[in-house]
Amino acid sequence: MGKLPDDKIKRGNGASSTGASNGGGQRGRTKLLQDLTANWDVDPNHYSPIVSTSRWASFRYALAGWLYMLRHQKNTRIQAVASLLVLILGFWLQITPGEWAVIVLTVTMVWMAEFINAAIEAAVNLASPELHPMARVGKDVAAAAVLLGATSALVVGILILGPPLLARLQGG
Repeated sequence: MGKLPDDKIKRGNGASSTGASNGGGQRGRTKLLQDLTANWDVDPNHYSPIVSTSRWASFRYALAGWLYMLRHQKNTRIQAVASLLVLILGFWLQITPGEWAVIVLTVTMVWMAEFINAAIEAAVNLASPELHPMARVGKDVAAAAVLLGATSALVVGILILGPPLLARLQGG
């Protein structure tokens, strides 16, 4: 694998290792252009032994990932049941197309957060098999993203499904 030149290595605060500021003028514009185009010539085929050239194969791999999640991640199975219940409830309550759009986007956001969390956990476990404080931070922050998504989905569900559900239950 190729090594990045020292001037391309970023520090935690976003500054480059050369310490150059991102100030105005020609120097600032040149630095900005360098930062924006730094990855243009990086060919992922050069760094990865596993690159799909087929869209159909990519779809199969994505489906395999989803099936992995359903088989090995219990929270995903809980999400599947919750998603199904929300869909059934939405049909029963005859929510509007706009409400459906919000529900679908919200449910999808939670699924995506869970998938990204699992991917981060797998990568961290591979890169850091021993306990490391930063590995824990990475995993905890990814899990927090799922919690945030699930909490917002609950709020959206209450706001959209709550009023028509109460009306139905009260005989209205």
